[in-house]
Amino acid sequence: MTTSVVLFTRDLRLHDHPPLRAALDGSDTVVPVFVRDRAVDAAGFAAPNPLALLADCLRDLDAGLRERGGRLIVRSGDLVEEVCAAAGEADAHDVHMAADVSGHAHRREERLRSALEARGRRLHVHDAVTTVLAPGSVTPAASDHFAVFTPYFRRWGEHSVREPLAAPRRVRVPGGVGSEPVPDRGDPAALSPGLPAGGEQEARKRMAAWLRTGVFGYADRHDDLSGDATSRLSPDLHFGALSPVELVHRARRAGGEGAEAFVRQLAWRDFHHQVLAARPHASAADYRTRHDRWRTGAAAEADTAAWKDGRTGYPIVDAAMRQLRHEGWMHNRGRLLVASFLTKTLYVDWRVGARHFLELLVDGDVANNQLNWQWAAGTGTDTRPHRVLNPTTQARRFDPEGTYVRRWVPELAGLEGRAVHEPWRLPKAERSAYAAYPDPIVDLAEGLDRFKRARGRD
Repeated sequence: MTTSVVLFTRDLRLHDHPPLRAALDGSDTVVPVFVRDRAVDAAGFAAPNPLALLADCLRDLDAGLRERGGRLIVRSGDLVEEVCAAAGEADAHDVHMAADVSGHAHRREERLRSALEARGRRLHVHDAVTTVLAPGSVTPAASDHFAVFTPYFRRWGEHSVREPLAAPRRVRVPGGVGSEPVPDRGDPAALSPGLPAGGEQEARKRMAAWLRTGVFGYADRHDDLSGDATSRLSPDLHFGALSPVELVHRARRAGGEGAEAFVRQLAWRDFHHQVLAARPHASAADYRTRHDRWRTGAAAEADTAAWKDGRTGYPIVDAAMRQLRHEGWMHNRGRLLVASFLTKTLYVDWRVGARHFLELLVDGDVANNQLNWQWAAGTGTDTRPHRVLNPTTQARRFDPEGTYVRRWVPELAGLEGRAVHEPWRLPKAERSAYAAYPDPIVDLAEGLDRFKRARGRD
């Protein structure tokens, strides 16, 4: 009897799982392992919302394995030590896992490879599991990665995408390998009230519904804040409950402008992964420094607190921040608005915003979160790094009737139409009826002037 270990990380599914398929094809039995990596927790990623979705995914993965005659082995501690221990208990000579792109993932992979080789075992790392194309498979002639999306996307679209794999019918797991209980969601009081359910089964239902109806209007409606016409599949992609490869194939089969626009967003996701793979420091340091001297001190901290609480006095910004707190998710257009507001109008370090997002988001992927924040701050890959999004202009464009604002800022529910976007302009007597909602914490013109001076563009 031969046995292989399959290490699950950010690929918590059974459909289209190349490491699992390779292990099943090469061995009589497999040991499916997930390790709650203490190094990841110590880095500040053990937040209630993502941990709840992780628990959903692990329970669903365990249930799917049990339906096929197997089970999930759950461990906690140092990932390298726990994987080596599980391989030893099962006398497994091969370990299969998906490639990842962060600096921590690269270091962890090398540690695991060395530790396994020292024990006479082998590590097999599989590409195109958490991304459509492997980072590094699409490169320009004179660099190890693309720094601008448009030429990347052109080349990305020319590459063939591997065919997705079916879920296995049977998974045989040997006895004698110890496991902790599969975790639960934790204290409900610590979670965002509108948190969605996670796991592959729920993800596949969402995918089917989206491709059946939602995708066809995506090109025209993906920026519509009140319409909420995005796929909401980002948490499922983050935890790997869905395969991006399968999504591309199914979207292309659906066809049309909406499907093309959706595939473009999946390419953006790959783009950020290839940037981080080539420049791991970009998770914490400026990809392109602008020599910013970000605001600090009591005034900046007060502004940041108002931003986090959805009390900036700019309804569209506050609506998005309140959606984040309630759902653990935010509309993509809202993310751009609140990130521009924090980094450019308030001139607060993008890392402050990125950290807050990771504490609440259930799709808080390091590559996409950090590099999208850098894009908004002008320290990343944006070709117009000094652009500033005006929140009232954006509100009138993407929430023209104020429906999104009234949904999340009930203090202003009585205001009709576009007046909801600028309550500070109401006549004094009428404004007093909405006194529960604050005045703006900064004048937009003053914020813009401060930013221009800081960037030397005044």
